[in-house]
Amino acid sequence: MAELEPRRKASPPATRADNTQLQDGELPGVGAFGGLLILLSYIIIILLFPFSLLYTVKIVTEYERAVILRLGRLTSRRAKGPGLFFILPCMDDIKVVDLRTVTFDVPPQEILTKDSVTVRVDGVVYFRIFNPTMSVVKVENAYNSTFLLAQTTMRSVLGTKNLSQLLSDREAISNEMGEILDKATDVWGVKVERVEIKDVRLPAGFQRAMAAEAESSREARAKVIAAEGEQNASQALKEAADVLDESPAAVQLRYLQTLNQIAGERNHTYVFPLPVDLLMKMFGKSK
Repeated sequence: MAELEPRRKASPPATRADNTQLQDGELPGVGAFGGLLILLSYIIIILLFPFSLLYTVKIVTEYERAVILRLGRLTSRRAKGPGLFFILPCMDDIKVVDLRTVTFDVPPQEILTKDSVTVRVDGVVYFRIFNPTMSVVKVENAYNSTFLLAQTTMRSVLGTKNLSQLLSDREAISNEMGEILDKATDVWGVKVERVEIKDVRLPAGFQRAMAAEAESSREARAKVIAAEGEQNASQALKEAADVLDESPAAVQLRYLQTLNQIAGERNHTYVFPLPVDLLMKMFGKSK
């Protein structure tokens, strides 16, 4: 027993390399008794020809492939089709596999993000079968298995993301989930082409909190912009006052320009301009 234990530990587990046995090497035979049954089937087909053609000739369409199990064993490493192919009645079990791209919706999942926010996320998965033989031999139901694996993968991947990442980096998260699914389903002969996150639903209370936060942020930015505008306006007025102070004639020209603007408005306001120098002399004498 002591010698058998290390041998058990040394035996490697089933890996992706084991799946290549479906494509490389010789397929096991059906045995002597199975060969006798097959020979008997051929004799019956010949005796009942041409009526036996109704049961021995099958057709699969362009987008389908047929995996044949003869007496429970694979007859070929490659699936049959498209078109006509020959089978042995009562000996062969036919599994028709669709190679077209299949789409299914991932139902909404309650997910707790990394920053402890509960969200409901749903998605869509696009996949197809690229190896019909492996999809029949390695998994009981490739479609259902891929569907369940997509749900668990979505929950596990999104559980490691923050809410901000979930809302802004959907494409990167979708690519990550697609790579994980494609790697996991490769041994089943399934190719995951694309994974997309359809919708992220937040709780109503959290939505109101986010809206209030966004509104406060917009108001703060508006106040900052208004303050900057006041600062720039005061600086411009100061520079204009300095220029007018250097030239008294410029002040008179500014008065005339203002009168011209008032006159063009057709109002009943009368303005009598007085020279600033005259006012200064009058105030100077009073002092």
